[in-house]
Amino acid sequence: MAKKSMIAREEKRQELVDKYAAKRAALKATARDESLSMEERFKARLKLAELPRNSSATRLHNRCKVTGRPKAYYRKLQMSRIALRELASMGQVPGMVKSSW
Repeated sequence: MAKKSMIAREEKRQELVDKYAAKRAALKATARDESLSMEERFKARLKLAELPRNSSATRLHNRCKVTGRPKAYYRKLQMSRIALRELASMGQVPGMVKSSW
């Protein structure tokens, strides 16, 4: 089980990403627009740099919904390999059976 503080930190980052997503996208579009003057594009870059660092989507890390583990994460199931194995062994995952030969 992951530390509760790490899970809380990740949730806080997700809230910031959601809050600033539209503003960040607009500033990035302005900064990339070749038809604008260099000064306007530079001002957009400065405003983008003033936003909180944790509002960037690249700062997010996928975590298991069951245990909070950050590594060995399956996107499709939104859980780690360890949690998946435990749930599959107990018969909780439909269609998944333990292999034996």
